[in-house]
Amino acid sequence: MDPRLVAEPTRLSAAGAPIASCAGTLPELASVHWRPRASSRTLTREGRLWTFCTVAVVVPFIAIAFGLAAVKQLLIPISVIALVHAWAIPELYAARGAGVVRPRKAAGGPAERRALGLLGDLVDHPARELHERTGLVLERGALGVWLIGEAGALLVRPRGRRVYCYCVRAVDATLPAGDRIAHLLLALREDEAGFATVANLAFSGAPWRVRRRLAAPARDAIAPGVAAARA
Repeated sequence: MDPRLVAEPTRLSAAGAPIASCAGTLPELASVHWRPRASSRTLTREGRLWTFCTVAVVVPFIAIAFGLAAVKQLLIPISVIALVHAWAIPELYAARGAGVVRPRKAAGGPAERRALGLLGDLVDHPARELHERTGLVLERGALGVWLIGEAGALLVRPRGRRVYCYCVRAVDATLPAGDRIAHLLLALREDEAGFATVANLAFSGAPWRVRRRLAAPARDAIAPGVAAARA
């Protein structure tokens, strides 16, 4: 199976033993040669940058809200609007991140059943059971715990305090859902750091914020992912 991936900058578009080391290097890295290779250090920096940008956007709205209310009571309705904006902006960011693992409509049929059978051979029983319930496959890696979907993946960092939402997909979008997940899983196992480098980061934040924006089936995968990251 060819684990080729494609990352799209403008649209949501690569038996779970821990990954000890990269088995190879993804050829797709050549297409994003300007990006530093992902590591625990770069992920920490990106997470802090997301937090800084969010604070930089939200705090002015909060300051405006309290400032207007203090100046004149007639301005309180405008203050409320500013507070709504301060609350909505992080929620919109989280919704964008959660969208990377939004499932597509299942094609069904023999091809889909064969693809699910192949995917089941690649993971252990707990991962198969989690996929049946949520549509996501749990994979432990050196960078954290991954929850892999059809067109993206969530990375729960060690200690489970932050989730990174990555947009990445297999080249052939016509493949059954099981094959698309298997492509990403194989690419992740081949080169975890390369996978995180090629994929586009859509959001980074607290697990509870991402969980609220996930669809009902996938929402139940966050708790096992956080528990595995803490372990």
